[in-house]
Amino acid sequence: MTEVLQRKDYTGGRVLYMAMELSNAKWKLGFGNGSNERIVTIAAGDQGELLKQISLAKEKLHLPGDCPVKSCYEAGRDGFWIHRMLEDNGIENLIFDPSSIEVNRRKRRTKTDTVDAKALLRLLQRYLGGERKAVSVIHVPTPDEEDQMRLSRERERLLKEHGAHIVRIKSLLVLHGIKREVNAALMDELATMRDGLGDELGSDLRDEIVREYERCRLTEEQLKVLHQEQKRRVKEENTKALQQITTLMQLKGVGWQSSWILVMEFFAWRGFKNRRELAACAGLAPTPYDSGASQREQGISKAGSRRVRSIMVELAWLWLRYQPDSQLSQWFHSRFGNGKRMRRVGIVALARKLLIALWRYVKDGVIPEGAVLQNS
Repeated sequence: MTEVLQRKDYTGGRVLYMAMELSNAKWKLGFGNGSNERIVTIAAGDQGELLKQISLAKEKLHLPGDCPVKSCYEAGRDGFWIHRMLEDNGIENLIFDPSSIEVNRRKRRTKTDTVDAKALLRLLQRYLGGERKAVSVIHVPTPDEEDQMRLSRERERLLKEHGAHIVRIKSLLVLHGIKREVNAALMDELATMRDGLGDELGSDLRDEIVREYERCRLTEEQLKVLHQEQKRRVKEENTKALQQITTLMQLKGVGWQSSWILVMEFFAWRGFKNRRELAACAGLAPTPYDSGASQREQGISKAGSRRVRSIMVELAWLWLRYQPDSQLSQWFHSRFGNGKRMRRVGIVALARKLLIALWRYVKDGVIPEGAVLQNS
């Protein structure tokens, strides 16, 4: 009789909810059926034990063995492989944006993996129950879409590393009263170089500068390799993403790296419904504060893609230089042309408008009003 009742309930929509609190050594699993909860701990990455605990949770929570399982976890260092593993096993999974999860605002609050797992479990039930504003869900790229982001992200890290080597060499020289540009000529003169007091540089200092310069040259060579690979792919391969890059580069003022980042991070795999969703995903949406008699603008949310947001601000300055007769440039000058401070504020607004215009250009072929193409 019990099994008959459970089967009847299941046909009405009974579900096993699962929340995963991930860490490097262990995973805390929270199971629920809408009324009761069960918390267990397994070793991190143990897929066999995970599936075993799911089956055991169905039994303990009096759910039929073939009822659907819906799970969630927070986005983090584990990336998307867990999501794909769950999906491969027939488990519907959601990845929550950690910054959108509600927290208790007390000065001191309890923080344990068990508490977090239970909170995620309740949040999952609220979201699947129809409360879509309860939390933001991450859009998961395919393995190929995720892999195509690697090139521009590696270039970003190499640029930072290259700059760090340059600064380190200059700092070592300034310690001894020497101010020079870092180049091959500096290395040729290093053996005979004198400090600010006219003394010879120490041998260990010279050796350190040489090793630092070698690492700097290595990053330069790797940057060249990445740039050549980008050019080769655009020339030889014919994918949707590379076609979009070629399309963007037809606009004067839009170059290799800005096109590559915009396409690989956004346009090639994100299905934006409208301009508001696009701006919000880039963190360029406004955040007004309007409570009682207090009203002010807090600036942009900065809650989206840092890479796209930063490249759009750079691209907005380039747009003013190379597309002075476009409608967007004229709007900027008429609205924010007075004073340096107003221009710094207005460039963010221009970046938002330009991002929307480029999205429409890639998506629908609508050239931004007044914009000039490369060969015009």
